[in-house]
Amino acid sequence: MDVTLQVQPQTALDAGEKIELEWLRQEYAQLLEQKKALEVRVHKSEERRRALMHILSDLNTLNRKLADQRKAMIHILADYEKDRSRLARQTERLDNSRLALMHILQDAHQSNLRLENSRKAMIHIMSDLCETTAEVQRREQELREKQEQLVQAGKLATLGELTTGVAHELNNPLNNIGLFIGNAIDLIKLGMADSQHSLQELHSAMQQVRKATEIISHLRTFGRAAPVSYEPVAVNQVVQRAISLIREQLRLRQIEVVLHFPAEDVIVTGNPIQLEQVFLNLLTNARDAMTDAKHKVITITCVSTENMVEISFCDTGPGVPAELKQRIFDPFFTTKEVGAGTGLGLSITYGIVKEHRGTIMVGDLPCEGACFLLQLPRERS
Repeated sequence: MDVTLQVQPQTALDAGEKIELEWLRQEYAQLLEQKKALEVRVHKSEERRRALMHILSDLNTLNRKLADQRKAMIHILADYEKDRSRLARQTERLDNSRLALMHILQDAHQSNLRLENSRKAMIHIMSDLCETTAEVQRREQELREKQEQLVQAGKLATLGELTTGVAHELNNPLNNIGLFIGNAIDLIKLGMADSQHSLQELHSAMQQVRKATEIISHLRTFGRAAPVSYEPVAVNQVVQRAISLIREQLRLRQIEVVLHFPAEDVIVTGNPIQLEQVFLNLLTNARDAMTDAKHKVITITCVSTENMVEISFCDTGPGVPAELKQRIFDPFFTTKEVGAGTGLGLSITYGIVKEHRGTIMVGDLPCEGACFLLQLPRERS
């Protein structure tokens, strides 16, 4: 504040007062200087205060920023810790995976070694298998040849049994041939030869020759060892041919044959010679079974279904005992006396039927006798 000193004018001042007044002036000047200095200082202080306020404001802003940055850093550190933990776990998993991979590689190496050993063993096994297969094929071929030889032996044995009847079958046409030719010769010698009558006698003789030729041709065909081939076969015709070979024996033993066949031909796929052997074996088996029977009848029935042909051979003999039905098709099994049979007939029959993809079974008739039922697949167009 301003200090104004009012000095009353005096006319006469003493020396002491002058000194004091000068001192007061000096003091006043100093006070003014001090006041100015203080004002300057106050102004500077105010500026410093203002600057400090700005600095404090900036510091406050910086503190807020630092706080935000500290929070952000804390989040970053937390994320880093999470990432470090996750990375540690991944590193651990990678180490475990690496160890597992090492074990897998070791196992794979061992497996490769075992596989190599197995491959070598397999090569030896395949070599042995090839040799075994070749040996089995050779044995099968030998077995097939033996079976064919056995079938052929069975046919020859059957022909041997039928020799008497076949000789009688041939004797009749030979006697007739001799009779017809003798009549023609006698007519010529007596001069009574009539060309028409002589030709009739010679034609009759030729018919008997053809009959004998058919019998011999049938025997040669049946007894011939030929490769097995399959073709469409009429069952009724094969049965008739089989009956023709044994007809004389059946007649001599007073055995009647009854046929029940459809009007049309029943066709199967097979070998006619082998099927004839099957039917002939069943006929001879029925013939021998009815040796002591009073009423001797062989009934042959053929029934055709959609897929199969069923042929039954039934006789009026004593039948087959139940304890023998499981063995009746075994090789060399026979119920006949020693020397009366080979035991191969039904075994050969069973084998031939199986080769024709068929079945054969034996049963008993309700009243008496045995009945063999064959089932053969029908021939398909």
